[in-house]
Amino acid sequence: QVQLVESGGGLVQAGGSLRLSCAASVRTFSSYGMGWFRQAPGKDREFVAAISGSGSTTRYADSVKGRFTISRDNAKNTVYLQMNSLKPEDTAVYYCTAKPYSMVTSTIYGSWGRGTQVNVSS
Repeated sequence: QVQLVESGGGLVQAGGSLRLSCAASVRTFSSYGMGWFRQAPGKDREFVAAISGSGSTTRYADSVKGRFTISRDNAKNTVYLQMNSLKPEDTAVYYCTAKPYSMVTSTIYGSWGRGTQVNVSS
């Protein structure tokens, strides 16, 4: 069972930046595709970004392309989400997910962390 702990959320003004981190307690971190989802109040959880185990492949939701960057440090068992040019509509709880031997997609995901709250004020 993978344990995931997200951090880095907070309150930021529109146009600002935040970097989220997700630390994974797992032996073979590089074997896991990792991803970020988010859930705004009253809405379904939605896919944000994903990265392959090696870090060579990334995918993004259209709504965040060009503003968010996903990356990973396999030596630290950590995946990051750099969020720039934040908008009020990015306000949500952001969740990290890990899927063994697979790329995370909007319909393929695994264990979840507890999430970290991001609030973007206008």
